[in-house]
Amino acid sequence: MTESDGEDIADLPPSAKLVYKVLEYNGPLTQKGIVQESMLSARTVRYALERLDEIGVIEEDVYFADARQNLYEITEEFVEPEAAVSD
Repeated sequence: MTESDGEDIADLPPSAKLVYKVLEYNGPLTQKGIVQESMLSARTVRYALERLDEIGVIEEDVYFADARQNLYEITEEFVEPEAAVSD
């Protein structure tokens, strides 16, 4: 699949939205951690991560504790600010 222009989180399937929220609340997690937290199947989590990666919402890094796994986190530009402070 190619990147979809203009696709947003709101356009994604519910499983991808759930994975996004799990990462938002828990911070960086491995795929296994996302499966445990979301209670989705491993295949569903893989598909959700693919969709989130296609629109550039998540980053994939090496998980140094176990190099066979990847660590997923929300990209900086998609992190919602806790409280906007205007100066």
